[in-house]
Amino acid sequence: MEIWAHIHSLLSLRDAARAACVSHLFQRSWKCHPDLTFSKETIFDENLYRKNKTSDKTTSDLVRIIYRILKNHSGNGVKALRLEIDDAANISACYLNDWLHLAVKPGIEELALLLHDDLDYNFPCSILLNGIANTIRDLRLSSCVFRPMAGFSCLRSLTSLELSEVYITGDELGCLLSCSLALEEVVLTYCKEIACLKIPCALQRLSQLVVTNCENLEVIKSKAPNLTVFEYTGGVVEVSIGDAVLDIMISASGWNVVHYARAKLPQMVPNLETLDITSSLATDIPFLPGKFLHLKHLCIFFMVSAGAFCPDYDYFSLVSFLDACPSLETLMLSVTQQSVEHDSVLGDSSHLRQMPGHCHGSIKDVKIIGFCSAKSMVELTVHILENAVSLERLTLDTVCYDLRCSDGASGCSVGNMNMIMEARKALVVVRSYILEKVPSTVELNVVEPCSQCHAVEN
Repeated sequence: MEIWAHIHSLLSLRDAARAACVSHLFQRSWKCHPDLTFSKETIFDENLYRKNKTSDKTTSDLVRIIYRILKNHSGNGVKALRLEIDDAANISACYLNDWLHLAVKPGIEELALLLHDDLDYNFPCSILLNGIANTIRDLRLSSCVFRPMAGFSCLRSLTSLELSEVYITGDELGCLLSCSLALEEVVLTYCKEIACLKIPCALQRLSQLVVTNCENLEVIKSKAPNLTVFEYTGGVVEVSIGDAVLDIMISASGWNVVHYARAKLPQMVPNLETLDITSSLATDIPFLPGKFLHLKHLCIFFMVSAGAFCPDYDYFSLVSFLDACPSLETLMLSVTQQSVEHDSVLGDSSHLRQMPGHCHGSIKDVKIIGFCSAKSMVELTVHILENAVSLERLTLDTVCYDLRCSDGASGCSVGNMNMIMEARKALVVVRSYILEKVPSTVELNVVEPCSQCHAVEN
C-alpha cells in the first residue's frame, strides 16, 4: 500500500485526481497528495484552456475545482502548494485566504502564490505563525502586499525567497531577512517600495542576491559574509557588498556602469572571477589604480534600442580595463545598435593607434559581437591580436541575429537592415586590417550575414 501511495504522490495533480476516481486505494492517498499545483494549465484540458483563456466561466470553474480539491484534501502531507492565478482580479481575496488556510499546514516545504495582476491583495502572514511555517524552504510571492513585522521568526528553514511585484518596504524585508538565517538565495523583482536594501551579516549561508528593476531603490548594502553571486538590473544605486563575491552581473540604465565597475569594484570585490556588464551609456575608461587580480571572464554588453551607440565612445579605451585584469581568460564585447555613427576606419588615411608595453598574457578567447568598421573598434581588435600572447581564438560576429535560419528559425532576424550594410563594411575591414595581423596559432572565426536571408556582395 505504501508503494502505491508513493507512486500516486509522484503523479501530476490532474493525473492523480483521475487515478483517485477509479481506485479506492488512490482515493485514500489523494487526501494526502503532497504536491498541490493549481493553475489553469494544470487543471483544465490544454485545448479547452487555450479556447477559453480569458473566459469568466473558466475562472469560476477554477475557483470551484480548487475549492473542491482542498475541501476533500485532509491537509496532511502537503509538501508544496503553488497557486498561479492569471486573472486574480476576478477572484475574491476571501477565496485566496481560504485556500491558503486549508493547504498551508505543518510540514509544508514550498509555498508559491503567483498572481498575475497588480493587486492590493494582502498576503495573510497569520497563516505562517504558530510553527506552521517552520519547515518552509522555498517562498515565492508575486503581485501582492506582504507585511512581515518585527519578530517575524517563523521562516527558520527558509533557503530561497523570491518576491516579484510585491509591496514590501525595506524595513519590513529587513525584519524577514534578520530572522531567516538559513537563506541561501534572495530574488527581488519590481518591488517598488524598497528604497534601502540591507542584508545582515547574520545570513551566513546567503550565496546569491538578485535585484531587478526595483525602481525606487537607492542603496544596496550587504554584510553577508559568503555572498558569491550578485546580479543587479536597474538605475543608479549605491552598492556595498562583501569581498567574497565571485560573480557579478550588472545591467544598468542611466548609469555609466562600465566606468563604475572599473573604478569601484577592484577594491570592493577583490576576489571577483566573473563580471557581466550591460549598459546603454559609456565614457572612455582611463587608466586607474586597482586591479582585478582574479577576474577570468569579462562580458561587456553595450545596447541601445534605437539609433547608434554613443558615437564619441572610444572602444580602444577598453585596453585600460584589460590591463587591470592580469588573469583574464575570456572576453566578450557585444554592441547592439541600429546604426553606426563612429568614425569609420575605411577611407581614413591616419595610422591605427597603438599602445605598446601592455601585454595581456592570459587571454585565450575573445568574441566581438556587432563588429563594425568603427576605427576605435578595429584598433582594439588589432591591439588584442598583437598583445594577447596566449590568444587561441578570435570571433568577429558582424551581425547580431536574434534568430538564425541555420538554427531552425523560418528566417534570420536582425533589428535594422542598416546593420546588414554595415556588415558589408566590416567584412572589408577584416580583409584589409585584421587578417594580416592574425598569428598562425590563433583561430579566426568571422560570422557573416546569412547568405540566404541577407546576402552580402564581396
